[in-house]
Amino acid sequence: MRDRIKRIGKWVGLGLLVLVLGVGLYVGGVAYAYGRSVDHVYDVPLPDIERSTDPEVLARGEHLARSLGGCALSDCHSADLGGGQTADLGPIGSMTAPNITAGGRGAQYSDAELARLIQHGVKRDGRTVRFMPAHETAWLPDEDVRALVTYVRSVPSVSRPSGPMEIGLLGRILDRHDMIPIDIARRIDHAERSAPPAPAPTAAYGAYIGRMCTGCHGEHLSGGPIPGAPPDMAVPLNITPHAEGLGDWTYEDFETVMRTARRRDGRALDPMMPTEAVTNMDDTERRALWEYLRSVPPTPSGQR
Repeated sequence: MRDRIKRIGKWVGLGLLVLVLGVGLYVGGVAYAYGRSVDHVYDVPLPDIERSTDPEVLARGEHLARSLGGCALSDCHSADLGGGQTADLGPIGSMTAPNITAGGRGAQYSDAELARLIQHGVKRDGRTVRFMPAHETAWLPDEDVRALVTYVRSVPSVSRPSGPMEIGLLGRILDRHDMIPIDIARRIDHAERSAPPAPAPTAAYGAYIGRMCTGCHGEHLSGGPIPGAPPDMAVPLNITPHAEGLGDWTYEDFETVMRTARRRDGRALDPMMPTEAVTNMDDTERRALWEYLRSVPPTPSGQR
């Protein structure tokens, strides 16, 4: 009996060793692939885009920065573009949107380099930007990108230092499995840019706006826990027309939530929701997003 127990223990130990080695090789391979990807230098030419002196272009840029572009939000670069608050996501990493004014990294970029960053998620050194959701806004037409560049250049210089950008091992694994977008440039088609329709209250235009929802609500917009997220992080809701989502909503319900950042029962939306961006959308953008959300397949919650 004792010999039998020893043999069993030996095989169990061997199995555990093989498992540990397998996990180690897998983790090492994923980390290596992530490292190679973020170190890749993209050959993306600089666009012919520079700031404008037109007040209407500046106004458009400010609107985009505070809504669809999301630059001037407290959980991004902040209202003064001097750098946002650090998002501590535990083993995923600690991420901070940097100071992009002339007192920070904005001074290092030309207008064309800044435009390329917005359109392609590629930094001035040719490598990918991390965590900035450029893949969700890369569809913006050249005139909107010019407007954003114009607005960024108009903001007063801020001397606040940028916070940390540290991607943990779990963050690298989740990125490679397309569960959390961190390595941004690899998610953008650099050879062919989208050609969105002109702004209109239609599902066609809303489909482009809706890209900003996928980072949290998932590709299928049905919500559910974000893989690897800390247990205290809010669970994104289902925003498809399913009964578990927006099935019984009217446009008036949706518009009220978007304008007030409060649920139908009066409770405030979770801070994880980019409430500043949605409350700053104009009537055309809100209606377009609604029409798009009504057009997607009704999907049970949690299928992201």
